[in-house]
Amino acid sequence: MLVIRDLNKTYANGVRALDGVTLDIPRGMFGLLGPNGAGKSSLMRTLATLQEADSGTATFEDGKGGSIDVLRDKDAVRRQLGYLPQDFGVYPKVSALDLLEHFAVLKGLTDRKQRRDIVDGLLRQVNLWDVRKRKLGGFSGGMRQRFGIAQALLGNPRLVIVDEPTAGLDPEERNRFLNLLAEIGENVAVILSTHIVEDVTDLCPNMAIMNKGKVLLTGRPADAIAELEGRVWRKRVAKEALPQYERDFTLLSTRLVAGAPVIHVFSAESPEEGFERVAPDLEDVYFQRLRQHAKAA
Repeated sequence: MLVIRDLNKTYANGVRALDGVTLDIPRGMFGLLGPNGAGKSSLMRTLATLQEADSGTATFEDGKGGSIDVLRDKDAVRRQLGYLPQDFGVYPKVSALDLLEHFAVLKGLTDRKQRRDIVDGLLRQVNLWDVRKRKLGGFSGGMRQRFGIAQALLGNPRLVIVDEPTAGLDPEERNRFLNLLAEIGENVAVILSTHIVEDVTDLCPNMAIMNKGKVLLTGRPADAIAELEGRVWRKRVAKEALPQYERDFTLLSTRLVAGAPVIHVFSAESPEEGFERVAPDLEDVYFQRLRQHAKAA
């Protein structure tokens, strides 16, 4: 369990990236959902010991009956941590096998046979064994991300943080990567930071929505969706009418379907003639919380 209480971070330019963030993150997949600039990456970097918080606390259970102060005992955190940042660079002229061996040495795996067994096992786990001797510069985006997870899993971490891992992946690579994360999440705490709602819907039994440094919602996706039951309405409208609907109603989302906008509106009762009630999904929850936050700001 990772316990975060009242975490704050303001950058030198005045941007308040974390504003009283409080979260309980158990073992398993935990989705951290929010738009670009929500503070997700700032939170991830803070938990990964790459930047300092201004105030607040973060404590991680060490699995032995004790706990680690994430903000102060950085060496202990790093021994428990696997991290795949949003921009994970690789050496393009080095093979996957050689670079993972190098990372293993940096992680303190000095016994040659033990290191090779671990590296080989990880390459098999992420389905890169057959291309282990290929230079990383020839890897697809999904293959690079799977290599990134392999390096994050060195040292048997108990907390794994992945920041926007599926951005730019094609559907097949995305599914393969998400299946891999789900397997990892059976045994450790995995924080999946993303702006892609489907990633959280498909994988995460627990989640939080952030925007502008604040936590807007925490809990189970199914519970959040259930709260909107009966209050999401859909209608196909004319393009020129969109500004009026944006002005008069809580417009959750707009999609072009066969060239015409189809809107979702949040309302306790039918907004007007022509709307049909639809079953809500996590995307509706996401946009409803963002709209509510914008209105309150």
